[in-house]
Amino acid sequence: MSETSSRLIYGFHAVLAKLRQDPEAVFEIYTDAQRTDARARDLLRHAEQYGTRVIPSEGERLDKMVGTRRHQGVVARIDGRRKELKLQDVLDTLEGPALFLVLDGIQDPHNLGACLRVADAAGAHAVIAPKDKAVGLNATAVKVASGAADTVPYITVTNLARALRELQEAGVWVLGAAGEADKTIYEVDQKVSVAWVLGAEGDGLRRLTRDTCDTLVKIPMYGTVESLNVSVASGLCLFETRRQRQG
Repeated sequence: MSETSSRLIYGFHAVLAKLRQDPEAVFEIYTDAQRTDARARDLLRHAEQYGTRVIPSEGERLDKMVGTRRHQGVVARIDGRRKELKLQDVLDTLEGPALFLVLDGIQDPHNLGACLRVADAAGAHAVIAPKDKAVGLNATAVKVASGAADTVPYITVTNLARALRELQEAGVWVLGAAGEADKTIYEVDQKVSVAWVLGAEGDGLRRLTRDTCDTLVKIPMYGTVESLNVSVASGLCLFETRRQRQG
């Protein structure tokens, strides 16, 4: 294994997700030897299940490896070649209620990068976007994501409506964000598996995407502006789901 063919990811969410979705791509895991809590034990259990090498380390070593103390005591060296994930890859590895962010035709790479950061912060299982008529995961989006491009699975699909139906068949409730909806994001139960669908800047959801959603909801607006940046709206929706599940 050469250094150029590998890269580092860190944090429990990112490392566990990679282990579950593509265990052969995880070369080794470095853990803070001082962490013996339930979360650390769960990670070790998964590593043992997949036969992944675990290297107990000092916290300072992990700090130097990734250049931050926000690694939570776990760093993994993985295959640096990006694997094109399929939606089913993520659905097959879910544990507990799912949380997805679906982006319908986002054109600005800065917005895509910011959405990836929000998805990471909210613990979303994946971000889903169409291959066509949308910005790809280019260098600008990766830079703005500030590491989240490596921690949140980014899945591109040929047919977004078909992907939404695949989610529905898997028991995921598909919620579309639309300003003209009758209910607000605070009036729908989100303790079940949820996929939030948000549209492009200015245009909103495309008709077929809108028609495929199980229901439409809105973010209530109390000022003079009529809409929010898609990354801000994504944050409000995803964290409302988290708030309900914790409450």
